[in-house]
Amino acid sequence: MRPRTAALHLALCASLVLLAGCASQAPKSEAAQSAPAPPSAVPEIRPGIPAGYLQQAQYPDSLALVPAPPAAGSAAFAHDQAVREEAITLRGTPRWQQAVSDADLHFPHAAGTFECALGIPLTQQATPRLYMLLQRSMVDAGLATYKAKNHYNRTRPFVMAKEASCTPDEEAALRKDGSYPSGHTTIGWAWALILAELAPDHANAVLARGRSFGESRLVCNVHWQSDILEGRFMGASTVARLHADPTFEADMAAAKAEISDARSKGLAPARDCAAEATALQQKLERVL
Repeated sequence: MRPRTAALHLALCASLVLLAGCASQAPKSEAAQSAPAPPSAVPEIRPGIPAGYLQQAQYPDSLALVPAPPAAGSAAFAHDQAVREEAITLRGTPRWQQAVSDADLHFPHAAGTFECALGIPLTQQATPRLYMLLQRSMVDAGLATYKAKNHYNRTRPFVMAKEASCTPDEEAALRKDGSYPSGHTTIGWAWALILAELAPDHANAVLARGRSFGESRLVCNVHWQSDILEGRFMGASTVARLHADPTFEADMAAAKAEISDARSKGLAPARDCAAEATALQQKLERVL
């Protein structure tokens, strides 16, 4: 089944800006690791849009891997509803504004999601190989959810409750796009696992940010808690499959060298990390 043209699919296609691509080999010396060579051309979904690492047949099978979403009247769905009721109380708070920011998958904005957790800028200029790694893995993680999304076509909470979301301009598309599992969460958790591996000394901060990125979808009123939980599972499944791809592995080595180089130069995040930390202190008590 081809992924339906809906919110996440459109975001993936619209948000990726072509950056000269990815390496076919890992750096061979310490000198190369401190200053990786510019990447070569990558495949494109269409002109100007970089493809993921995987072919469609290689995506983890979300329909086979995740269970059916909680049924109406079940204890699991009652928990989903309780979490939603708590999450919407954050409307208008700094946590709500952070959720609005996290909803934006367009690059270069999305590339900066983990800047504060890593303590370096994640930009096309400072870390080009890592920037492309985030772009390409986003495509794989996002599209890996669509077998289940299209099959279950779960109604999103803002639609069921007849309330607003944090991204009103996207609501028309989101109404046509299945809620389960969460694509944003899948992407954010895949990024968190990749970056935790690349920077193990910052793994706790990175994983915490990956979790909060998915929970932003609860605050936005566009996903249920069970969507988030299975999104994390699909993110992990995608990263596991990516590790079997030699180009992905080579790009991981190059990206790790870029992180080391950025730190040696004392490069600092461009984002307001104090404001982000303040926003993320507002926790949802009922989430799993």
